[in-house]
Amino acid sequence: MSHPDRHPDPVPAGSRPDAVEFVHRSWRAEPAQLGAIRRELVDWITPLGLSPDEVDDVVLAVDEATANAVQHAYGPDEHGDVELTLWTEPGALCIEVTDHGNWHPTDTPGRGIGLMQRMVGAVLIHVDDAGSKVHLRHPLPAADQSAGHHRAGEGA
Repeated sequence: MSHPDRHPDPVPAGSRPDAVEFVHRSWRAEPAQLGAIRRELVDWITPLGLSPDEVDDVVLAVDEATANAVQHAYGPDEHGDVELTLWTEPGALCIEVTDHGNWHPTDTPGRGIGLMQRMVGAVLIHVDDAGSKVHLRHPLPAADQSAGHHRAGEGA
């Protein structure tokens, strides 16, 4: 049984390209937690074969989403959590940032969404009465994708 404060270590994508990795963690939605989130994120995604620039881009996009949750999801007298769920799919890293607060959009849109869109392949945002979810999807290296395609065609 794993300890609740420990996260599972992902298997490098190159060692099992058909494997689906999954990690879920939750932190208090506090500014002091943002550094810990970034450090754990780097530990999780480094084995997936992304270049150092891609790791930086993914971390920046996730940092923007988590900072928004910390700053905007909960009122001054409210306490809540921000959750990260990471998983791999064939050819992609997917990350979902979730809060359970009451998101109040501002009159002037920030630069965060555009920043996230420049850093990763796709950004989807969903806000409802249960909170908000930011879904980020970033392509994994082509070597992993071609390995999966090669295997699929072997039996043909």
